[in-house]
Amino acid sequence: MSPAASSKKRVGILGATGTVGQRFILLLAAHPHFDIAVLGASAASAGKTYAQATTGRWKQVHPIPAHVADMPVGDCDVKRFMDCDVVFSGLDSGPAAEYEHVFREAELRVFSNAKNYRQDPLCPLIVPLVNTQHLEMVAHQRKTLGLKRGFIVTNANCSTTGLVVPLKALEAKFGPLDMVLVSTMQAISGAGYPGVSAFDVHDNVVPYISGEEEKIEMEAAKILGSISAESAFVDNALRVSAHCNRVPVIDGHTECASVRFARRPAPSVEEVVQAMEQYRCEAQELACHSAPERAIIVHKEVDRPQPRLDRDAQNGAGVNVGRIRKCPVFDIKFVVLSNNVMIGAATSSVMNAEVALAKGYLD
Repeated sequence: MSPAASSKKRVGILGATGTVGQRFILLLAAHPHFDIAVLGASAASAGKTYAQATTGRWKQVHPIPAHVADMPVGDCDVKRFMDCDVVFSGLDSGPAAEYEHVFREAELRVFSNAKNYRQDPLCPLIVPLVNTQHLEMVAHQRKTLGLKRGFIVTNANCSTTGLVVPLKALEAKFGPLDMVLVSTMQAISGAGYPGVSAFDVHDNVVPYISGEEEKIEMEAAKILGSISAESAFVDNALRVSAHCNRVPVIDGHTECASVRFARRPAPSVEEVVQAMEQYRCEAQELACHSAPERAIIVHKEVDRPQPRLDRDAQNGAGVNVGRIRKCPVFDIKFVVLSNNVMIGAATSSVMNAEVALAKGYLD
């Protein structure tokens, strides 16, 4: 190992062969601060090389990085990961419930994409373009559980992630928001692999995704909320109503949102456009490796953003907003597009870890 590599943080990946795990592999393979050291997956993959374990299952445009292809894949036994500085979890909720708390108890730092701890009163639920200040709860989590180094930090549901970024930009500039009505058109990749049957989704819109509407409505309140002096999360008073639909798009969640501001008079369309264009987050200020140049790309064209044209902008690390206009019922309405498998999943976890590294939480 080169001196440069030896100075990097050793990384373990849980669920390394799955859809989110594959994205972790691509994001971390040449990362300047993290070095992939241990791969964990199901018993069916244990004992194989990564290339063997993902034969017929690698669903990414880019090939498996050469130095990862020959790495051994093992099970998710915590003993295999004890030398890791960081563990990224791409596990589904079932295995996540079995393993993630064990890793935390073993004093490992876990950045999870699973839903299990998103509403846990000790765990930060962080969208890295919005609320990285919630990392302050790590100290309280450790103290409460009697830990010295271990913690769990989660990122949000993919549909929640795209929505809360423009909401945060508006709240930061114009004060509290009162109500949000959002209708989503969510990509099939959000259902994982093999996901939704082609027979069900082709030439169709499925107006139901189990648990999705509740996730948006609850998670937005925590993400846009604050931390009290007693180290407790205080939910934002914003009221959110969500309608979630699955559509035949591969990647990229599109969401149509209408917003009402608490303060009157409401800002103009021009002021809202400016607020979104100027919005910056802590990950940008810290110059994190995965942070986008612009947290929000504002499109002026009448028919943008579109998944096929805009989901890969900035490597899918920011969000795209367009069609900002007056709403005759609320105040302002707009369309937001986010890459659900990047900023909506693995990129969020990696960027959260980058912020944690910059702020000393991984020392």
